[in-house]
Amino acid sequence: MTEEILRRFPLDGKPVSVEPITAGHINKSFLVECDSGRRFVLQRVNRFVFHDVGAIMENLRLLRDYLRGSAEAPPMICFIDALGGESFIEDGEGGAWRLCPYVENSLSLLRPESEADFCESATAFGRFQYALRDFPVGRLSDTIPRFHDTPERFRQLRAAMDVDPRGRMNEVKRELDFALAREERACVLQRCRESGEVPLRVTHNDTKMSNVLLDAKTRRALCVIDLDTVMPGLSAYDFGDAIRAGAATGAEDGAGIRLNLAYYTAFVRGFLTACPHLTARERELLPLGAWTMTLECGVRFLTDYLCGDPYFAIDYPRHNLERARAQFSLAADMERRFKEMQEIVSR
Repeated sequence: MTEEILRRFPLDGKPVSVEPITAGHINKSFLVECDSGRRFVLQRVNRFVFHDVGAIMENLRLLRDYLRGSAEAPPMICFIDALGGESFIEDGEGGAWRLCPYVENSLSLLRPESEADFCESATAFGRFQYALRDFPVGRLSDTIPRFHDTPERFRQLRAAMDVDPRGRMNEVKRELDFALAREERACVLQRCRESGEVPLRVTHNDTKMSNVLLDAKTRRALCVIDLDTVMPGLSAYDFGDAIRAGAATGAEDGAGIRLNLAYYTAFVRGFLTACPHLTARERELLPLGAWTMTLECGVRFLTDYLCGDPYFAIDYPRHNLERARAQFSLAADMERRFKEMQEIVSR
């Protein structure tokens, strides 16, 4: 299949190898090497997650055109149009394929290896948001409708509880009690969004360390990648998801993970330096964003487990349950240290 798809793109040379890239939960990616030495990334978009691939590609085109020629524009990976001019290729079996250049001499980390690494990722995501501060955010499509609508995530959890399609309710009572007891506070950001208390921004919405490419030698940020979830959102979403994923003491499925305050501080410094346009209220809500995104992610993992794991790729049968438990452990630690988190942002 991949050979047939590749023939429809303007490659620099003939493909000599196509190897799977195993990182990532959602899309399937392949590293393509040509006899010319040029390398590309071929990607099959997960249509269970992204129903409208055209909307994703149009969002990326709008951002590319807006940033083109801007002196402060952050580097952005652009996908290569197919020979027929299409931004992606349909394979006749429901698959949607696209191609982009491989960034040579780059490094993608699953987790930051130092405070400096994490600060670089904060700077990259902050610059991305700052460069798009005046973009007419209403022009962007929601590639995953209601993605960080926390009340909707709780509604989905309750729907899964009502049906319990895999008969898993009995083993997750403690996790359900933890999540539901925090539902009201978890919905504060959504209420701020709906009331207009904080402005809508162009947000990345998947601010993991692995979505920033670093220079392999200098460890400085090169560019932000994986822009499929770029949508209208709140600055607290991007800040919060980055803290959830990168300032934890272990992986997102690690038992008993806690908040690494040194990493948190490094990210605050990088993000706020790169985002001087944030309002006072936006800055005030950043610690709550970290807690909310952590709890929301745990709710999503728990919902997916109840439903039979249709969304997140898993490595073993109870993987999503372990992920949910880890996120709830991190959220609980943030609750204990919330005042410190607020003081760090204030400083």
